[in-house]
Amino acid sequence: MELFHGVNVDWLGKKWYFLAFSMIFSVAGIISMGIHLKQTGNIVPLGVDFRGGTEVTVKFQQPPDIGAIRSALAASGIKDASVVTYDVASSNQILVSLPEQQNETSLDIGRQLIVQALQQHYANSFDPKTGVNADVVGPTVGRQLEGQAGRAVLYSMAGMLVYLWFRFQLIYGIAAVVACFHDTLITVGAFALTGQEISLTVIAAILTLVGYSMNDTIVVFDRIRENLRLTRREPLSAVVNRSINQTLSRTVLTSGLTFLTVLSLYIFGGAVLKGFSFALVVGILIGTYSSIAIAAPMLVAWQEWRAEKGKAVSLPAAKRSRA
Repeated sequence: MELFHGVNVDWLGKKWYFLAFSMIFSVAGIISMGIHLKQTGNIVPLGVDFRGGTEVTVKFQQPPDIGAIRSALAASGIKDASVVTYDVASSNQILVSLPEQQNETSLDIGRQLIVQALQQHYANSFDPKTGVNADVVGPTVGRQLEGQAGRAVLYSMAGMLVYLWFRFQLIYGIAAVVACFHDTLITVGAFALTGQEISLTVIAAILTLVGYSMNDTIVVFDRIRENLRLTRREPLSAVVNRSINQTLSRTVLTSGLTFLTVLSLYIFGGAVLKGFSFALVVGILIGTYSSIAIAAPMLVAWQEWRAEKGKAVSLPAAKRSRA
């Protein structure tokens, strides 16, 4: 199925607009991450998975009064607690979070204090046995998870670089990895700009986006190789433009349907999936954009740079299929 017939957009002719767009969002994200780093010691707000702390989910029989609950916790000596609505409002659930403590013992005590304070003021409104769910993460475990999450993203990009190096050529792999790094930077920057916390589920979303963006890029690269075989004397810029235009229908259909799905998840998924779905919404938009505006133009930039140095500039074309 093709949505667009005879498309002839000069994508490379708009490369400076694309560069300006990427620079604006990348720099804005970097500045925001720098501000967070100065204020909190972390480049982005971290969830309890990484920073350590206590989170207690409480389900009430009636719609809870958030302001009254905050006052009740403060009256019981619990300071710096965050109280927000959890999931959809009709679920009658709240999420109480305490900041990181020095050790796991303090975290467990914090959980007990929260439950006791709620029992004291709302004894008939919830069941402490079935209506309370606590998540406790110590600071040591949080730091370990933070390091493992960062390494997982880097290892995934390195593995894809090696794969594309063998399948295409090193420059293809570098272009794809640069595009993925671009996508990750802007997505993480969006969390810093909006003040949303990054948790393990968000890291899972980012890893998904790395693969999604790479898949989009490989589709364009495959068409470029095929067109290079068919028209070896044509300038690479013309081949790249035609290849992007030829794959545009596939890109819009695939990315568009996926975007509508994750947008619905973001709107209707509730607070528990907010960070995960937000990362997917931003990442799919940026990942689709980078396959067209970042990865493919890098091949042309590399060819032009090699031409200025007087070196060979040919890119590998697809092999002829055997009958």
